[in-house]
Amino acid sequence: QVQLVESGGGLVQAGGSLRLSCAASGRTFSTYTMAWFRQVPGTEREFVATIDWIGHNTYYADSLKGRFTISRDNAKNTVSLQMNSLKPEDTAAYYCAARAMRGYSNYAPDYNYWGQGTQVTVSS
Repeated sequence: QVQLVESGGGLVQAGGSLRLSCAASGRTFSTYTMAWFRQVPGTEREFVATIDWIGHNTYYADSLKGRFTISRDNAKNTVSLQMNSLKPEDTAAYYCAARAMRGYSNYAPDYNYWGQGTQVTVSS
């Protein structure tokens, strides 16, 4: 069992940056594949990025490559998402997710645990 709590969302102007953090409880955090998804009301949850259990391998949604960076610190039980050059279309609720299996997935139902989400709003 792992519990996830996101933080770091807020209002930012287009072109700005934000860093989201996800704090995880549980002693087995380092064994989980972690990911970030985002969701706009009325739409499906969208994959953003994922990172493997050791933090060596990452995978991003094609549209976000080069602007977003996912990282993790297993000693601190945290996973982060650095978002640069933000655009109004990045506005969404961002969710941290954990998968109790190795191997990445961009499919939301493959993830076992979810945080409550943090809102990111990018103004034009």
